[in-house]
Amino acid sequence: MKFIKYAKFKAIILGVVFFFSSHLAAANSSLEVNERSTFLEHPSFIFLFISLTLLLIAILQLLQYRRQIEKKSLELSTANKQLQIEIEERAQIHTALQESKERYALAARGANDGLWDWNLKTNEIYFSSRWKSMLGFQDDEIEDRLQEWFHRVHPDDINKLKKDISDHLNEGTSHFKNEHRLLNKKEDYLWVLSRGLAVRDTDGSCIRMAGSLTDITGRKKTEEQLIQNAFYDTLTGLPNRALFMDRLQMAFVHNKRNKDHLFAILFLDLDRFKNINDSFGHLIGDELLVLVAKRLRFHIRPDDTIARFGGDEFVVLLGNIKEVSDATKIAERINNVLTEPFHLMHHELYISITIGIAVSTHEYQQPEEILRDADTAMYHAKLRGNACYLVFDKLMHVNALDRLELEIDLRHAIERKEFVLYYQPIISLENRSIIGFEALVRWNHPRRGFLLPMEFIPLAEETGLIIPLSLWIIREACRQILIWQQQISSESPLVISINISPKHFKNDSFVDQIINILDETKLNPEHLALEITETVIMDNTDHMIAVLSQLKDLGIKIHIDDFGTGYSSLSYLQRFPINTLKIDRSFIGRLSGTGKDIEIVQSIINMAHNMKLHVIAEGVENAENLKTLENLKCEYAQGYFFSHPLNINDAEVLIAQHNAYTNVIDYPTSNFEER
Repeated sequence: MKFIKYAKFKAIILGVVFFFSSHLAAANSSLEVNERSTFLEHPSFIFLFISLTLLLIAILQLLQYRRQIEKKSLELSTANKQLQIEIEERAQIHTALQESKERYALAARGANDGLWDWNLKTNEIYFSSRWKSMLGFQDDEIEDRLQEWFHRVHPDDINKLKKDISDHLNEGTSHFKNEHRLLNKKEDYLWVLSRGLAVRDTDGSCIRMAGSLTDITGRKKTEEQLIQNAFYDTLTGLPNRALFMDRLQMAFVHNKRNKDHLFAILFLDLDRFKNINDSFGHLIGDELLVLVAKRLRFHIRPDDTIARFGGDEFVVLLGNIKEVSDATKIAERINNVLTEPFHLMHHELYISITIGIAVSTHEYQQPEEILRDADTAMYHAKLRGNACYLVFDKLMHVNALDRLELEIDLRHAIERKEFVLYYQPIISLENRSIIGFEALVRWNHPRRGFLLPMEFIPLAEETGLIIPLSLWIIREACRQILIWQQQISSESPLVISINISPKHFKNDSFVDQIINILDETKLNPEHLALEITETVIMDNTDHMIAVLSQLKDLGIKIHIDDFGTGYSSLSYLQRFPINTLKIDRSFIGRLSGTGKDIEIVQSIINMAHNMKLHVIAEGVENAENLKTLENLKCEYAQGYFFSHPLNINDAEVLIAQHNAYTNVIDYPTSNFEER
């Protein structure tokens, strides 16, 4: 468009010049020659020509200048637009930067973490207000110096902190991260997590490092508590089984590498601790365990480990001994320190402890094996009595395996119908008649033959198998005595006596189980007698009275077995709903015309009669025993003098004799012992 305007203007100028030129030419042609020469030389003509020429040149320059101005204007306009765009962009960048600064400032004030910024060239560092307040300081109480950080770091943590910073600056790690302890204004250490990132220049040199500081004290305490719960006993504070096994593993590995290294395990079990719990309550029991733990910890060597395995069991790892006697000396020392009384909550308690000892040998392949053998030794020590210790020998392991095999067989014996009942008659000393039988169980083991109760009843008690076994005995005995009652024409039907485990009385359904058996067998409850020891009735007295009262209300008779060997009080005995006392065989077997045993038996019989109780003497073995009991006015008796325990066939022969000859019975004998 600008080019068209310029072309038009130029055409007009040329037109003007052509006009003047044509007029000059015409004027010139109309003149004579002389005139023509004179005209061309005339000053006016020359001036006009020069003026027109200059005008033309000026006009042409003016047009050229105008064109340059228009070009410059166009360039300036373009630059101005570009400048406006740049100004707008810079304004947007400024606004965004301002917002970013405001967000950073707000985040720094609101963040729970402290911030730090370290200029690596000048070694100056900036700590945010939050960084300082985390340590309990005001802004003006901490200078921006690196030592304000480093000199507060725990001595055990400073080297690791510096190493982690160095590793990151040397590009050994992608970022800096370290947990350490910092001393606060109150001179307490806080656990903190410091994280950061280095800034590098174009040649890769670190020029700056910035990061944050987080208080992780709460997390650390939680972690420590989790570790405490995982590896330490919550009651006593001693190491638990997990930590003990870890240290035992280390001792075991050291023993394998060093042939001369010996270590030992002491397995400790408090004697009669259950009695303390039952008598004084679990609160006293727990407090006693804490005191025992403190006393044990005080009297073992610093390098040894004592742990609580649970309940009243403790284990000691003697990390370095020279010979077996070192372990036994420590066991003796432990026994001695625990004989001193414990004073707690107005009670003075005495306890004893049984210890099993196992010493490391190169025959052990796993650390669990030596712990197993120490436990086995403790079990055998318990069999010998309380407050003693035993060192493991291989025979104990053989016995333990044998016992385990017997336990496995015992679990299947009922379903395989391997148990049988034997019956020992109970005799009236007034007329020598049979008033009933005591049912005694035998185990017809497929490989070991007939086993007496003492060979498997303790194991059944320990494993809890005594419960199903006892219920089977009660059911079978009730069924059998009902059959025999139908065979005897007597006004006084036979009574069956059955020993009851104390574990039954911890079962709330025991009374209901007895009722179900009586309903099933159709036996009159008055013809069933349950025998318990006097030790059992003193265990949880109120509960025992309640259970026994329910049984007696059903018509069931309650007998106290092995009387005289326990620790029952006469005042307590009067509270129990019992019918009969059975004097223990240990008093009867030594009875003769004179002696202290007669006085004891006489006292028991007189006491029983005064309490309106019947008396049965156990273990009558000869005529002298019988005569003495008759003189002491004892009512009933049982023992080898009358009959050994009999199987069903022999018992039926005896019952048949009883039918034929009421007062004269040829009592058979048997090769089986009563217990």
